[in-house]
Amino acid sequence: MAHTAASVTDTGVEQLAIDAVRVLSMDAVQRAESGHPGTPMALAPLGYLLWTRHMRHDPSAPEWPDRDRFVLSCGHASMLLYSMLYLSGYDLSLEDIKEFRQWGSRTPGHPEYGHTPGVETTTGPLGQGLANAVGFALAERHLAAEFNRDGHAIVDHHTWFIASDGDMMEGISHEAASYAGHLQLGRLIGFYDDNNITIEGNTDLTFSDDTLGRFESYGWHVQTVADVNDLVSLEAAIEAARAETERPSLIIVRTEIGFGSPNRQGTAKAHGEALGVEEVRLTKQNLGYPSQEPFFVAPEALALWRQARVRGEAQRADWQRRWDAYAAAYPELAAELDRRLRGDLAEGWDADIPVFNAQNGNIASRAASGAVLNAIAPRLPELTGGSADLAGSTNTLIKDEPSLLPGQLGGRNMHFGIREHGMGAVMNGMSLHGGIIPYGATFLIFSDYMRPAIRLAALMHQRVIYVFTHDSIGLGEDGPTHQPIEQLSALRAIPNLLVIRPADASETAEAWRTALSTTGGPVALVLTRQKLALIDRSSHGAASGLARGAYVLAESDGGTPQVTLISSGSEVAIMLDARRRLADRGVRARVVSMPCHELFARQDEAYQAEVLPTGVPRVAMEAAHPMSWYRWVAGNGVVIGLDRFGASAPYQKIYEELGLTAEAVVEAAVGLTKAHP
Repeated sequence: MAHTAASVTDTGVEQLAIDAVRVLSMDAVQRAESGHPGTPMALAPLGYLLWTRHMRHDPSAPEWPDRDRFVLSCGHASMLLYSMLYLSGYDLSLEDIKEFRQWGSRTPGHPEYGHTPGVETTTGPLGQGLANAVGFALAERHLAAEFNRDGHAIVDHHTWFIASDGDMMEGISHEAASYAGHLQLGRLIGFYDDNNITIEGNTDLTFSDDTLGRFESYGWHVQTVADVNDLVSLEAAIEAARAETERPSLIIVRTEIGFGSPNRQGTAKAHGEALGVEEVRLTKQNLGYPSQEPFFVAPEALALWRQARVRGEAQRADWQRRWDAYAAAYPELAAELDRRLRGDLAEGWDADIPVFNAQNGNIASRAASGAVLNAIAPRLPELTGGSADLAGSTNTLIKDEPSLLPGQLGGRNMHFGIREHGMGAVMNGMSLHGGIIPYGATFLIFSDYMRPAIRLAALMHQRVIYVFTHDSIGLGEDGPTHQPIEQLSALRAIPNLLVIRPADASETAEAWRTALSTTGGPVALVLTRQKLALIDRSSHGAASGLARGAYVLAESDGGTPQVTLISSGSEVAIMLDARRRLADRGVRARVVSMPCHELFARQDEAYQAEVLPTGVPRVAMEAAHPMSWYRWVAGNGVVIGLDRFGASAPYQKIYEELGLTAEAVVEAAVGLTKAHP
């Protein structure tokens, strides 16, 4: 039987304020004829209590640096967030609420960072938001350890999240929660919306975890609240969580999905579809709501919500006074923190990037990357990261810097453990928080494990750097389980992601320069295990051409090229060899290094035609699936790649057996020149 408003502890204006969230949520979903009304209706009391009494936030300044961060991990419940943003006074109007899920609206179906004021991260793919929250909380503690001084706690805020049954089922929640508990992130407070409902029905179809025991085993402080409508118990649990500083906190809150709906409450029918016009009417009647008018908010309820803005302005003003005192006492620290929060790079940050030569440059690109990283790191202290238990193989440790460990959260060398998906999403949270440029490393093959987080970093245009080593069959004896084939094409298909695969140590240095100069999205550096010969630049194009995605590395001798050879990474050396062999056969060949397809695609048509002349046939080669190369060959050439898995053997033998050879390039090029004399 449906509960009524009378079962809630508080009554009067406070109850109207809570029910305003329920009404706005079901009205918006009904108007859109799609969405998820049930969870916002259930969580309305929690949202009200958190946003009006406990969160430090100022709706008039959504980017105030020391605000609390809020993450709605169950992003399908977006109307909960939009309702709270509107009611508390963010730059989101009632008209925006009415345009829920419509083209061009500020209230899309799932919350999108950068699209709606007050939305801290893009959520919807379940589990991602929880892991982002871990990244937010970690960034806060890391910056606090670095910048706070006695009497000057200038970085001092909490991260809050709400997670659903679905979030708890996703594997990433295990990875991220385990990591947060290990690091003792005491400023992280989460709520588990325990409503026992998923789209297919009751959670007992698939889910019987002891969530309380699970999080306690991770090292979390765990409490339960039997009824979300019991504001007294809920408030007491929140206060206890705030008082716990050594462990992250989870409050398990029992709710009923679709609260107030006479015929849908507590059922899967309230989850992912509009209630229906008649059920909306009955629900408002059941709640005792004062109006049947769609999107009606009682003025006294709105006034109560808007007190959050007054409270937030006072909190921000207090922080500003503390910041001014901090800046007066520690002007250099204040200037440094301000620079990092703006996202500006320090002047001269790239001054120490090494210049590679014959003595130090005949190395694997992973080794060159490690040298560049360690040259940059002293000038860019915000560059913080590590690997998924592969630091020695990915060359991603910063020398002479401490590890980031429990009780030592100011360290720069992170140890994510074997948690690739969690690593990717935690890095997103760190980047979104601000003040940190995170990087994370693993083998390219395991990019698949973190792909959803990479996609969201790209969607949110976040400055995140991935270091993917062991980039091809060139890793050799580890065999096909560790040899990436389809990963490069798959990553190149993600909008806003730069995928850079350098051909030698000099290009690797430029790859890092480009990655750190990029602010519009994440960058993946794709690096070799095997050694690469340093290209002699005295007679070839400068590696700085990498910044434009592709450039002429070696021009044809004796006139206009008859064929253009294009490649990236370790196969560029094969193309240079093929060019020499073609010259011996009287065929003029140009070699183009194309380390980054995405950057080249951004160049104007004139530059693209300058590098890849129209009408000149092309041969492209890469030790990967050929899919992403057909764009550049465009029916006027041949792509040599791999449409099969690799093998376990020395890498030279694998290249030979699978036809990735200079001889194969020569044969293809000669055939093309005969067809296009």
